[in-house]
Amino acid sequence: MPTHDGNWSQGTPCWVGGDVDDPARAQTFYGELFGWKFTESPPESGGYLMAMRAGRAVAGIGPKPKDTPSAWTTYLAVESADAIAGKLTAAGGSLMLEPRDALDAGRMAVAADPTGAVFGVWEARAHPGAGIYNEHGTYCWAELHTRDYKRTQEFYADVFGWHYTEIGDGHNFIYSTFSPTHDGDGVGGIFDSTAVPGDNRSHWLAWFQVDDTDAVLATARDLGATLRSGPDDSPFGRMGVVQGPQGEVFGVIDTATKVSSPAGA
Repeated sequence: MPTHDGNWSQGTPCWVGGDVDDPARAQTFYGELFGWKFTESPPESGGYLMAMRAGRAVAGIGPKPKDTPSAWTTYLAVESADAIAGKLTAAGGSLMLEPRDALDAGRMAVAADPTGAVFGVWEARAHPGAGIYNEHGTYCWAELHTRDYKRTQEFYADVFGWHYTEIGDGHNFIYSTFSPTHDGDGVGGIFDSTAVPGDNRSHWLAWFQVDDTDAVLATARDLGATLRSGPDDSPFGRMGVVQGPQGEVFGVIDTATKVSSPAGA
């Protein structure tokens, strides 16, 4: 069971937050889908729920801001939310939520990169981020779908110092993994989505690991979700993309079930 204690390294996806109209409804959905247990945060948190698995924090769910869609937001670990806010605006990004304290848990901001993909930054204090990962019902991969691949790589390299490893064939499948260090393992991916019908906006997609993709997709559908794709086999696992009952989109993947090799490998 992969677990993590302490702060995550800067530039590493460290947390996902579900922003929805009805957190109680989402609690029921994800509790049944992933087996999450929930703890309530202090009243001043505005109804934020902490999802737990095996006694460790997995994800958060809270009420979304008015006039915004329901979504899963990927948060990147930072040493200083204020310093990163300055760097990302200088690099062409924009702030949707200025840096602010989240009680004693940490300091956060929400931003959009130059192509419009929304993400968060998290300066950990009492809450370091995910305490369990790469396990059934936990967050396992952060994937950025972009309409401007090179510009996106340049932006995150400038702001977070990411290093990239190209794993696609450069034509039919353009994809790179990113790492905060030059020789580190990939902690997420960037996908050139320009050739994908219907994938017409840049966005971050949160992936949750599951033991049986087909069973989880069937359960999600029975609970009122919509299947956007899948189940599909790939070199990375058997996967599917789900739109939750309140409109939030996420992926599920069984990484133990793989076929063939990545293009260009």
